[in-house]
Amino acid sequence: MNLAEKILAAHTGKNEVAPGEFINARVDMVLSNDITAPIAINEFRRLGVPKVFDPSKIVMVADHFVPNKDILSAEQAKQMREFCREQKIKFYDVGEMGIEHVLLPEQGFVLPGDVVIGADSHTCTYGALGAFATGMGSTDIAVAMATGDIWMKVPSTIKFVYHGSLGRWVGGKDLILYTIGAIGVDGALYAAMEFTGEAIEELSMDGRFTMANMAIEAGGKAGLFRVDNKTQLYIKSRAKRSYLVYESDPDTEYAKVIEYDVSTIEPQVSLPHSPANARPVSKVGYVKIDQAVIGSCTNGRIEDLRLAAQVFRKHKVHPGIRCIIIPGTQEVYLEALAEGLIEVFVRAGAAVSTPTCGPCLGGHMGVLAEGERCISTTNRNFVGRMGSTKSEVYLANPAVAAASAVTGKITSPDEVIK
Repeated sequence: MNLAEKILAAHTGKNEVAPGEFINARVDMVLSNDITAPIAINEFRRLGVPKVFDPSKIVMVADHFVPNKDILSAEQAKQMREFCREQKIKFYDVGEMGIEHVLLPEQGFVLPGDVVIGADSHTCTYGALGAFATGMGSTDIAVAMATGDIWMKVPSTIKFVYHGSLGRWVGGKDLILYTIGAIGVDGALYAAMEFTGEAIEELSMDGRFTMANMAIEAGGKAGLFRVDNKTQLYIKSRAKRSYLVYESDPDTEYAKVIEYDVSTIEPQVSLPHSPANARPVSKVGYVKIDQAVIGSCTNGRIEDLRLAAQVFRKHKVHPGIRCIIIPGTQEVYLEALAEGLIEVFVRAGAAVSTPTCGPCLGGHMGVLAEGERCISTTNRNFVGRMGSTKSEVYLANPAVAAASAVTGKITSPDEVIK
């Protein structure tokens, strides 16, 4: 069996599972946020179950509309707060919270070999730790909170092999945008994407989280990495419980094996209105922007902020450009503060926000008006994703977003830092 099948088999009590098989699997972690949790809570109440199956295996995070932007978002957060207090569930609120998919690995809630479900499509982020993690609807989350089980079909697995070494300014965001550009937004539909190869071994944990996060943008059910020394070092100080590491068998069969040579890949930009509309930054042409956003569950980690700071140390945000920088969690914020990055950003003319998903989904903290263009390190650029249906979103890595904020147009970092 491959990595996804081994993890799922271990959580069904079976010796093996196969693609297409329907299973009931035990879950190790159930997640929801301030948009999806209220629905799950209401459905949980309808089940008539007095207590959740295990409070230690459920986490709720207020991150999409926080600090609350209006009365409705305040009511949603209040409902979560009260439910978590009643059920003794861990709730991350303003001042302690962060963007859920940055926060949970950081706080040790997800470990190798886990099955994790979340009422958010980017739950697949945790595959970077060698876990099987996938997004589900709020009604599925309600049942999981009551029973500790999920019902699903075992996905087939596509193996992606990345050969060679990454060039300057090229990281996980570029690899996944390049991949989605090559296979399309349905190229891995309901498949587990297993990322391997020497370029992946070189990739930092932050880069791996970025790639796993965007598996869903290729239609993937999950995105997984094998556990290596980098993974073990990441979780060593974070793990609060035991875990099991699974490896794909060397003779396992995959639905497909796709190989890339990364040595020729340059930073990628996805043009509107699809992550699959990716091309090298040198091929984008002249695109004037109005706003740059650096953050989100895709690129709000400390490594991302360090990349942006490299650009901003000797350059300022272009007059007339709004640049918004959002650390992924309070811990990331503190690291950036200790390293002097926050001062770099503010002196460069950028606005630094408390952790929030806000602008990514067009919620707040950076909503676009009609006709405006934004380059963003977020994960989606669909029509109306960040505001007006007549605005445009361009996806890129933090260095490209920062360089573009400096010049006022989509720009390679090499043009700014010689």
